[in-house]
Amino acid sequence: MTYQCHYESSPDVGVFVNLTNKYCITAPHESVQLFSLLESVLAPHGIPVFRTSIGHSAIVGRMTVGNSRGLLLPSTTRDFELMHIRNSLPEDVVVQKLDERLSALGNVIACNDYVALIHPDLDRETEEIIADVLGVETFRHSIAGLPLVGSYCRFTNKGCLVQPGCSREEQEELASLLGVQVCAGTVNRGAIAVAGGCVVNDFVGFIGRECTNTETGVIQAVFGIQQNLNAIDDMKRALAEGFL
Repeated sequence: MTYQCHYESSPDVGVFVNLTNKYCITAPHESVQLFSLLESVLAPHGIPVFRTSIGHSAIVGRMTVGNSRGLLLPSTTRDFELMHIRNSLPEDVVVQKLDERLSALGNVIACNDYVALIHPDLDRETEEIIADVLGVETFRHSIAGLPLVGSYCRFTNKGCLVQPGCSREEQEELASLLGVQVCAGTVNRGAIAVAGGCVVNDFVGFIGRECTNTETGVIQAVFGIQQNLNAIDDMKRALAEGFL
C-alpha cells in the first residue's frame, strides 16, 4: 500500500518521518493531518506512532535512524526528548545516543533489519555501536560517488531505491551486498535525494504528494508494495484532509 502525503507544505516526508516495521516517529507540528494518516494506517498493525523533536529540530527523519531492533539518536537529543522516545517505543527496541560529529544520522546511515550502509568517514566507534544496537552488518559505502548514503538510497527488507546516477554495475553490487532487489529512480518530480521523498517498511509506503505516477510505480515495484485500491474509505479521508 502507498499513500501520497506531505508535511505541512513540504512533499519531503522522509525528512520529517522515521518508519520501521516496529514504530513510526514523526515531527511535532501544528497540523494533525499527517499524524492522523500515519496513525490510521499503522495502528491496526500494532505500530505505535508518536511525535517528537530532536534537539529542537523537526527533521526527525534526517536526524535519526533505526530498524526493528534499535533506534540511534544524535548527541543533540535533549534528555526529555530521549525519555519521551523511550517511553513511546516498544520495550524491546534499544535506544542509543551517538557522539558522532556527522550528527544528521539519517543522512549518513541507511539500514534495514540486517544490513547498514554507512558514510565512509564515520568513526570506528560509531560503526561498532551501529552494528551492536541495530544488530546489523555494516558496510562503508557511497551511492554514485556520494557519501550521504542515507539521503540517496532507501531500503527495506524487500527492496532498495537508489538515485538515478547509480550505475547498473553499482546497483548489482548493492543487490548482492543487501540481498534485495535494487532499482534507480527519483521522487517528487525528479528529485534525486530519494530518501527525502518516501518512507517505507515491508508492507506500506508514504510518498511525497509531488511523486508522479511513474515514480510511484517504481517505488511500489521495488519495495513490493501496491497501491491501496481496496481501502477506499482511507483514501477518501486522506483526500478530504488534503493529503492527495
